[in-house]
Amino acid sequence: MAPTAALQQRQRAEALAQRFPALLVAADRVAATVAQGVHGRKRVGTGDAFWQFRAYEAGDPLQSVDWRQSAKRERLYVRQNEWEAAESMWLWRDGSPSMRWRSALSEVTKVDRAEVLLLATASLLVRGGERIARLGGEAPPQVGRGTLQRIASEVTSEQGGGSLPPQVPLPRHAGLVLISDFLSPLEEIEACFRRFAAGTVRGHVLQVLDPAEEDLPYDGRTRFEGVEGEGDYVASRAERLRGAYHDRLAAHREGLRAICRRLGWTCSTHRTDRPAEGALLGLYTAVAGTFAK
Repeated sequence: MAPTAALQQRQRAEALAQRFPALLVAADRVAATVAQGVHGRKRVGTGDAFWQFRAYEAGDPLQSVDWRQSAKRERLYVRQNEWEAAESMWLWRDGSPSMRWRSALSEVTKVDRAEVLLLATASLLVRGGERIARLGGEAPPQVGRGTLQRIASEVTSEQGGGSLPPQVPLPRHAGLVLISDFLSPLEEIEACFRRFAAGTVRGHVLQVLDPAEEDLPYDGRTRFEGVEGEGDYVASRAERLRGAYHDRLAAHREGLRAICRRLGWTCSTHRTDRPAEGALLGLYTAVAGTFAK
């Protein structure tokens, strides 16, 4: 590896290492504030339908080991029943270029706020003893603080990503948290959501937008630069676009909510210039109802 490339790689690694604890601290602070007003929730009854085998982990009871399956391989495997996987929440945040944009009206990017909210939700779920996993990650749903730290590490080191969540098979009746600006065409969003909902997955959608994306506070000649290959657009009088822009954004947001209503999912919105605690409270209240009796 060339010296310059090695230096750049080291600098990126150091930047990630510095961001990782700060992100967890911010998520814990938000979660702690919301946790004061959140009560525990009941679990649904267990079932015995087989779902999959997974590798044995420290802390698993020996009686859960499937000795016949383990004998076929070089390590121990646990037989995981469907209820164990179904009582789980899978978390995803959009890491595409549009999420990394920030206007002068906000102190944080959309992806920064999305990551704090994702990890704060994960922190609350961990406190409640729930199994959590990152959608698209390699690890199965697990409990404990170590799971939260692993997800945080994966999130901070992930580069790029699509505007819509990856189509990963999930067990029936699992929960799914999706955080994005959701500015993709509505037909693409609905097709993506329906593939998850077909497996009776319960989804919780949070749309995160920059205040400038909601208000379009620009006047006079303004150049709008596309961040995902859309090209540039120059408006001679940007203020003249405001009314039509607001109508179009409102129609898109209502379309997103309508998709979620048809699927029985929840949908909420958040601006990055507002406190994260309000968005987390609404999101977690919806999530807490996923498996409640």
